[in-house]
Amino acid sequence: MMSRAETSPIANWWWTIDRWILAPIGMLMVLGLVLTMAGSPPEAERLGRSAFYFVNRQVAYLAISAVLMIATSFLSPRFVRRGALIVYLVGMALIVLALFYGVEVKGARRWILGVQPSEFVKPAFIVLAAWAFSEGGRRRDMPGNTLAIFLLVCTIGPLMLQPDFGQTMLLSMVWAALFFAAGLHWMWVAGIGGIGLTGAFFAYQFVPHVRARIEKFIEPASGASPGDTFQVDTAMESFISGGWFGKGPGEGTLKRVLPDSHTDFILAVTGEEFGVIVCLCIVALFCFIVLRGLSSAMRNEDSFCRFASAGLVMLFGLQSAINMAVNVHLMPAKGMTLPFISYGGSSLISLALTMGFLIAVTRKRPKSQIMSRLGA
Repeated sequence: MMSRAETSPIANWWWTIDRWILAPIGMLMVLGLVLTMAGSPPEAERLGRSAFYFVNRQVAYLAISAVLMIATSFLSPRFVRRGALIVYLVGMALIVLALFYGVEVKGARRWILGVQPSEFVKPAFIVLAAWAFSEGGRRRDMPGNTLAIFLLVCTIGPLMLQPDFGQTMLLSMVWAALFFAAGLHWMWVAGIGGIGLTGAFFAYQFVPHVRARIEKFIEPASGASPGDTFQVDTAMESFISGGWFGKGPGEGTLKRVLPDSHTDFILAVTGEEFGVIVCLCIVALFCFIVLRGLSSAMRNEDSFCRFASAGLVMLFGLQSAINMAVNVHLMPAKGMTLPFISYGGSSLISLALTMGFLIAVTRKRPKSQIMSRLGA
């Protein structure tokens, strides 16, 4: 155990980070590996791979993610902003390239060079939006709100062209929450809500797969061809089959026919093998991280760190909530992973970057540093 008297960078890091956030993140990482071992072998066999193909890859991704998260958490707020700007510019360039040269999967071009760049744009976008809002509130000569709106348009435009309405919705919701926290007038709230509803209406009218998903969600029997609701029906059956305490590790059977059992629907596999009790414990971990992050944001005296920590933890929490809502048929399918639980390289590394930024901006710093940052 390190002493508070030590002055090394590692000791300083250990005594200034929020360990109540770091601990549950570590627990989710371990749980994710265990649950990948439960849910991925059937998917690997369907693809003609070895049973632990996805498990071995997840171990490699976890190692990279852990190193990235810890390294990022050492950054000062200034270097968090600079790092976010670099990640954002590179990520947006790759998104644009993916529109022309990316791999098309299920009618969307979201992948290029083996990565999904939109995953890395998410935390970078939130940090830059937080900077714009904080500077706009701190300096009268800084058009922060206008810059934040411009940033949103530049980000969601290419995402909608992919198309990726799930990520567009997620980023827009977090951005709107930050805008609200920045003290916008109620007319802005009505305007943003109206734009969101208009966008949803046009997506429903003119994007076939969005329309199909919404109609199948509202009324599965109407116009749905056989197999259209197979995933969500099987997921619900998994929860029912597992009951409160589950069938036991490796004893699940529905995962053998459930597509995406190791990614989007890994919570359903958890329900069948480990029971609803374990699922509720996982939900509790996510809730604890979100509430702890929001509590830290409220206490932070630096406006940028306050906005950034609130935005990053909302991004994490909303993605978790959307994935779990899809698993229990409370929302149409969105293709979002469950943070640190689902298999996925781009998603896992992006989440590590997100939480690394979060730990960095919630670190305890001397008041003199904060006053210097505010220009006092």
